[in-house]
Amino acid sequence: MKNPVKANMLKLQAYYLFSFFAVGSLTPLLSVYLKESERMNGYQIGTIMSIGPIIMIIFQPIWGMVCDISGKPSKVLSLTAFFAGFLGLGYLVLHSYFPLVILAACLAVFQSAIIPVSDSISLKYTAKEGWNYGNIRLFGSLGFGIAVFVMGRLSETPIGLTVIFYAFFIGLTGAAGLALRLPEEPAAVKIKPGTGMKELFSIPRFVIFLIVTFLVFGPNLANNVYYGLFVEARGGTYTGIGIAFLLAVLSEIPFMRLAGRWINQCGLLPVALMAACASLLRWTFYFYEPGLTLVYISSIVSGFSLGLFIPAGLQYISKIVPAHITVTAVTIYSAFGNGLGNWFSTFAGGILLENSGIYSVYLLFAGMSLLGMLLTVWLILKEKSSVKAPC
Repeated sequence: MKNPVKANMLKLQAYYLFSFFAVGSLTPLLSVYLKESERMNGYQIGTIMSIGPIIMIIFQPIWGMVCDISGKPSKVLSLTAFFAGFLGLGYLVLHSYFPLVILAACLAVFQSAIIPVSDSISLKYTAKEGWNYGNIRLFGSLGFGIAVFVMGRLSETPIGLTVIFYAFFIGLTGAAGLALRLPEEPAAVKIKPGTGMKELFSIPRFVIFLIVTFLVFGPNLANNVYYGLFVEARGGTYTGIGIAFLLAVLSEIPFMRLAGRWINQCGLLPVALMAACASLLRWTFYFYEPGLTLVYISSIVSGFSLGLFIPAGLQYISKIVPAHITVTAVTIYSAFGNGLGNWFSTFAGGILLENSGIYSVYLLFAGMSLLGMLLTVWLILKEKSSVKAPC
């Protein structure tokens, strides 16, 4: 007889593989496409790439409330994934600045649901069954890594950079089909619209960690926009960009597997602090214009920072908020990292790119990571009576 728990875990892992393959196909090379195929400047690239995070700030909490109220997050996830993939094809027919800004905004309305809603489904299910969330999320890193490598190679063939939009559509169409089969936990408590939001912002630890996420996670996501330009500036080709992303993303997998053990030994916030420190070191290193070989080698630091921060941050949020508003909490958390932090880092990075060059972008990222690290230390000290960190 088939084990239903194992079957559900495989469905979740397959969903992450497909959805992150789609994101990995589009995001890392979109800035390169806008620069080289559409001949756009730093301001225009920064605006187009940052309009999505702005929309996410608004719509991620809305999608979270829709899921909590309806009790059907898998159905919401399926619809939003399909429409996001379909809208991604719009880049093939639109070629001027303002229509592309509008397209990026419309796409972000639906894409904003994909990661936080799937994360909340996974967190609830793994907590119920006693599984490690990192063992599911690592398939997202695998899908992202495969995508950036394959897209980098294909972009140098006669197909060109437009392949990224077809891959985005195919990946999210597959994810939409899988989403319909994901496990759903019935809501324990029915809530009224807006109630969960008010309850969440009355929790001081939740608010403080949102700021930490803005400062630490935002630059890590914005790096997906500028890393291709950075590698190109150090002499890398499209294939080289794919290799750099592949090394960075695949290195997340072992750390995500280790995250559960380290969290049990050290605590959630200390593990998040380790991730913040790793981010600070990486961005500072990039500011000093290292050689291409060292860039490839240092990309594995991404695995340490994101591989630890993603599971630690999500589990910390899940731990400190009431269970009946978990989806709303995760979407607000995502709105601060994927949305507000990503937008600020991307938009400010575009301004710095145009005026001071790519290396100044990483100085900004380093400064934000430093502030996030210091705030995490402060939060640990505030919680030292309840958080035990023996290592």
